Amino acid sequence: MNTQPKYQGSCFCGAVTFTVTTQPLLMAYCHCESCRHWSAGPVSAFTLWKPETLHVTQGADNIDSYRKTPGSIRKWCRSCGGHLFTEHPSMGVTDVPAAVIPELKFEPALHVHYQETVHRMTDGLPKMKDLPAEAGGSGEQIRE
Repeated sequence: MNTQPKYQGSCFCGAVTFTVTTQPLLMAYCHCESCRHWSAGPVSAFTLWKPETLHVTQGADNIDSYRKTPGSIRKWCRSCGGHLFTEHPSMGVTDVPAAVIPELKFEPALHVHYQETVHRMTDGLPKMKDLPAEAGGSGEQIRE
């Protein structure tokens, strides 16, 4: 009997649907310019998953992608432009915006790339200058 959590997500119009199973590896906020620009917001709320836990259940032929940097392949729906997920092959994770998984309770653990912030957030969570050391960053925290 499979007792792993399973969450459903979709693009803005619902043409592309997917599931993610288990719990995310991490939930956090990103303040980097690329994520802010991509999300059209001052901060991006993200969830990280092992790639094998994400399964497109409908509309796979409606997914398009863009690769601005070698480390990230951003995916969206061709019909509505709704964001779906970003693959990070070199890190072995897939980033799914928290907003496209409505059933998942977003519980962020930290902030990344906080030195680039345009929206200060006083929430008591650790603020990483870039990324944690185990993710290839400096591991340096900066003050809230």
